[in-house]
Amino acid sequence: MADVAARAGVSLGTVSHVLNHPERVKESTRLRVQDAIDALGFVRNAQARSLAAGENRTIGLVLVDLGNTLFVDIARGAQQEATACGMTLLLANSDNDDALQDVHLDFFEGARVSGILLAPMTDPRTGVDRVRRRGTPVVVLNYDAGRPDCCTVLVDNERAGHLAARHMIDLGHRRLAFVAGRDHLQPVRDRRRGVRRAVADAGVELVEIPVGDLSARGGPAAVAQLAALPAGRRPDAVIAVTDLLGLGVVQELGRAGLAVPGDIAVMGCDYDKRAWGGSVPLTSVRMPGEEVGAAAVRLLVDEVSAPGLHRHETVVVPPSLVVRESSAGRAPAPTDVG
Repeated sequence: MADVAARAGVSLGTVSHVLNHPERVKESTRLRVQDAIDALGFVRNAQARSLAAGENRTIGLVLVDLGNTLFVDIARGAQQEATACGMTLLLANSDNDDALQDVHLDFFEGARVSGILLAPMTDPRTGVDRVRRRGTPVVVLNYDAGRPDCCTVLVDNERAGHLAARHMIDLGHRRLAFVAGRDHLQPVRDRRRGVRRAVADAGVELVEIPVGDLSARGGPAAVAQLAALPAGRRPDAVIAVTDLLGLGVVQELGRAGLAVPGDIAVMGCDYDKRAWGGSVPLTSVRMPGEEVGAAAVRLLVDEVSAPGLHRHETVVVPPSLVVRESSAGRAPAPTDVG
């Protein structure tokens, strides 16, 4: 700013007025200062300005996996709500790496953001403890950390599993397979609980198929286990814990000469748009990511605005069923009646 003032032949205060209150400056002076700004390539440091004013209108968002479209939707909802609240959103992707997640948390702390939104896959206790000790508000998304010192926004994953199983049961299936990994991932555990509850209530059979890879690469292993079952125990419907895994199952069944859903119905459970490009459109459970992101920003802004009055809470957003061809079959083409 001093360089701009010297080049334009004005005081530092005049440059400040041009930047912040241009209506107070004569047009000729304003143009002279603007010419100096353009010539020098001056860009003011918004972060330093916010810190000098004793406020920062920036939120940090750390997501576990931007490859998964659920987290893209969360980011979109958070961005839209932050903009509506007059805040700026900074985004970081931890890429399923807990150490990188901690690096991002420390970076946002160093940047003195107003607060942090964190969407982890595993327990983020250490990183959140460190941030909370320094007094920075944190909202945890898509993971129930059971913390009384910060807000949480969740998708009801148990309901997602229940919706999936109930859909297959309502279609008339009586032997369901649930294909998933281990329960150390909270969404897997919760969806399994929902599937088991629906199956128990309906009195149908459940076969649980463990796989180590929840992407499409897990499909062949899942189908191999299904094929190895005795004929009387083979399922007539498969619920995959993720859409990518569901896509892998559909592809492998096709290679084995089985029709979906004619021979066996298949669906996913996490509304991941990466899995929607297959030859058989995949039934899934919609995870309302944009609503999760927006709700998290609202909670964070409330805490930042009135820290003494804010009460931490857990918001649970319900999922919904999206029926496509992989479970319900292809809709018949319309016919003309003449």
